[in-house]
Amino acid sequence: MSETHEDAILVGGPRDGNRLESQGQPVVEVEIDGFMHRYAITTKERDGRRVYNYDGMIDPSGAQPGAQAPEGGLHDPISGDRLSG
Repeated sequence: MSETHEDAILVGGPRDGNRLESQGQPVVEVEIDGFMHRYAITTKERDGRRVYNYDGMIDPSGAQPGAQAPEGGLHDPISGDRLSG
């Protein structure tokens, strides 16, 4: 059995406080119930481990109608139209 080196801690989201071996990746994705939860690396450390902040949930099947647009409001990813919301 190989030894793991838990060099990172997840902050926020569904895995808040979990430790893992990050291998220095800028983004860590964790699959939970068919959805990908993304954590982004920061410059902070906690207990000698690199902190990864929760960055949100991703549906691996793609964007869904009514998803929030980055600039606020809602958009339809199929047509590209902005929806009132």
